[in-house]
Amino acid sequence: MSTPTEETELAREWRLEINMGTDEAPDWQLCPGVREFQPASEPNIEDSSDYDGEGWSGNEKTGQSWEVSCTIRRKANKSVKVYHPVHEAIRLAHYAYGDANKIRLRYMNRDGLPEAYQGKAIPNWQPAGGEYTALGEVEITFTGDGPLTPITNPLAP
Repeated sequence: MSTPTEETELAREWRLEINMGTDEAPDWQLCPGVREFQPASEPNIEDSSDYDGEGWSGNEKTGQSWEVSCTIRRKANKSVKVYHPVHEAIRLAHYAYGDANKIRLRYMNRDGLPEAYQGKAIPNWQPAGGEYTALGEVEITFTGDGPLTPITNPLAP
C-alpha cells in the first residue's frame, strides 16, 4: 500500500472571479491576466485581561478585516477598441460611489482543493506605468466590505 505524495502549493494556484451579474443571478467570470495575488485577513485583537487571569493576559477577537491585492496584465481587443469586460468593471467601480463602487468577488484554488472564499470589496485601481518596453499592468487592492466567507470550491470535483 503506497502513501499519497504531498506536493508544495504554488502561488499561481489561485483563481480570481468577479460577479458580472447580480446577487440574485450571479455570473461569475474569470479575471484574466493575474500575475501576482495576495489575500490577507487581519483579526482585531483586544486585551481582555483582568485580575481573575492570575497574571495571565487575556485576549478577545472583536473584529476582522480583509483585502486582496493583485497585479493584472491588462487585456484589450484593439480591433474594436474595448478592454476586457471584467477589467473594465473593476476600473469603473473604482470611480463609482455607493453600491456601484463594490465588486462581488470570489477566489479559489484552481485545482479544486477545498480553499475558496467569497465577499464584497471596494477596488483601488492603480495603473503601474513603466518604461516604453513595459507591459500594461494594473495594481488592484480590493478592500473588504463585510464578511469574507469560506465557500465550497466551485471547481471541486
